Amino acid sequence: MIQQLEDLGAAFEVVDCDPDLADTAAFCDAYGYALADSANAIVVVGKSDPLVHVMCLVLADTRLDVNKAVRKRLGVRKCSFASADQTLELTGMQIGGGTPFGTRTPLPLWIDKAVMGREQLIIGGGSRDRKLLVPPASLAAHPGAEVINALAEPVDQA
Repeated sequence: MIQQLEDLGAAFEVVDCDPDLADTAAFCDAYGYALADSANAIVVVGKSDPLVHVMCLVLADTRLDVNKAVRKRLGVRKCSFASADQTLELTGMQIGGGTPFGTRTPLPLWIDKAVMGREQLIIGGGSRDRKLLVPPASLAAHPGAEVINALAEPVDQA
């Protein structure tokens, strides 16, 4: 993971964390990051033959629109979030530590446009004991990256 970032010439900082606090809300609360400055890497499985997979990166204060935006872009009738086991198999990473960089299987990376508007973001660091602090340009440097408008929706705060 670090090697891929270095090979891309991408700016990043490794932020150590307690593995028990790796889930986004717990991490942000414990370490003082805003959810709006945190992004989640989510693997989605398109139900086709063969299966298709994509990693989506969305701000933590939004919800990935898997049933409309992602499904339509994948061109499948059904899709779902990858299970923890599928995520581990495809990426080599556990949920809570997933990052677009250094995945076991190369995956397309769809980045919600709102991510690109942040100054810097905290994202998974490849394992539950670390995160990465990166500018959006480092995410856009990923070889499979595509920035997509309206990939995620605001979370209803009501």
